[in-house]
Amino acid sequence: MSVAKNDYKRITVKTLVDMKAKGEKISMLTAYDYTMAKIVDGAGVDVILVGDSASNVMAGHETTLPITLDQMIYHAAGVVRAISRSLVVVDLPFGSYQSDPKEALRSAIRIMKESGGHAVKLEGGKEVKESIKRILNAGIPVMGHLGLTPQSIYKFGTYTVRAKEEEEAEKLKEDALMLEKSGCFAIVLEKIPAKLAKEVAESVSIPIIGIGAGNGVDGQVLVLHDMLGMTYEFQPRFLRRYMNLYDDMTSAISKYVKDVKDIDFPNNQEQY
Repeated sequence: MSVAKNDYKRITVKTLVDMKAKGEKISMLTAYDYTMAKIVDGAGVDVILVGDSASNVMAGHETTLPITLDQMIYHAAGVVRAISRSLVVVDLPFGSYQSDPKEALRSAIRIMKESGGHAVKLEGGKEVKESIKRILNAGIPVMGHLGLTPQSIYKFGTYTVRAKEEEEAEKLKEDALMLEKSGCFAIVLEKIPAKLAKEVAESVSIPIIGIGAGNGVDGQVLVLHDMLGMTYEFQPRFLRRYMNLYDDMTSAISKYVKDVKDIDFPNNQEQY
């Protein structure tokens, strides 16, 4: 059963917790630049994630690992300048928080000061507990990320569904409770069984945002370029394409090329 959407003027971390308490689902999409973020924000998306998926989508890397902190700040700053309503969450990139809690804090502070983002997101459970505590103690909101954690892809060796086995499922549930207790305001669960995701969502008071985690969670996130159909190589089961921009844009650009070659563009009305 759908729940009426409230007209929030500005989304905050508290808004998201309130939305979960009221049973209102949370919408979240990625964005990496001013123009796209302005459209996403204007369409009413609750949370914009400046994801390290920019490494794949914007830079063409095979994994999320190569993107740097400076590059994340660059992308996030453009997004922040575009928005008036959405909460902007920025991924801490690989290597900026795992090894040293002090380095994690320095990275998070740079993101907040230099981009104007509203919160940071990082991957992992108890392994990054001290980094999370250090960041939270500085007053910076933290979103967690469990399940398939793309920054650990070389450890997993595959992008397959995580936590199908009991041992890994139990660890995920324990990590989710730990993240809540530590003070995280929300958690992303990526590519895990829907039943497990629902159990986690019901066991914590903070919002659980799913991607490939079923509909028993508190909200959903997708990569913008995937759901708009700008990419075509990536076709997981959980992805719904709301448009087919790859074909539409290719057609439009091809028509432009033809019009230029045929001296049809610009016409008399399109020149001074």
